[in-house]
Amino acid sequence: MAKAQPKEDVTDAELAVMEVLWEAPAAAPVRGIRERLYPGGGAAQHNTVLKLLERLEAKGFVHRDGSAMTHQFSAAVGREELIGRRLRAVADELCGGSLAPLISGLVRTAQPLKPREIQELRALIDQLDRRRARK
Repeated sequence: MAKAQPKEDVTDAELAVMEVLWEAPAAAPVRGIRERLYPGGGAAQHNTVLKLLERLEAKGFVHRDGSAMTHQFSAAVGREELIGRRLRAVADELCGGSLAPLISGLVRTAQPLKPREIQELRALIDQLDRRRARK
């Protein structure tokens, strides 16, 4: 069965929850996520995190494992996938769907790229060229 693609974007609060899930070494319970977001938080913060997780699950961004006594949550969408979706939406909105002006704009207006970042960009371009050559 193919993985369903989330159709909605995430809010800033939901993104904070996703950040915790991406950094977690394994699925996490609501309590663990709450402690990362609201150290020492109480019932109100617990309910907030639970509501955010429920929204993310409904949108397809989070998986819930209810087989244990406490439900465990994990990210269903990786950080790179979410970044790609958001950049695609910005490219569609601002650049008529073209990624080139978006990427060049980011590179030109950002802090100078580090040598490692330049190598990563070159490697990505080389990889894309190889894929295109195979087709």
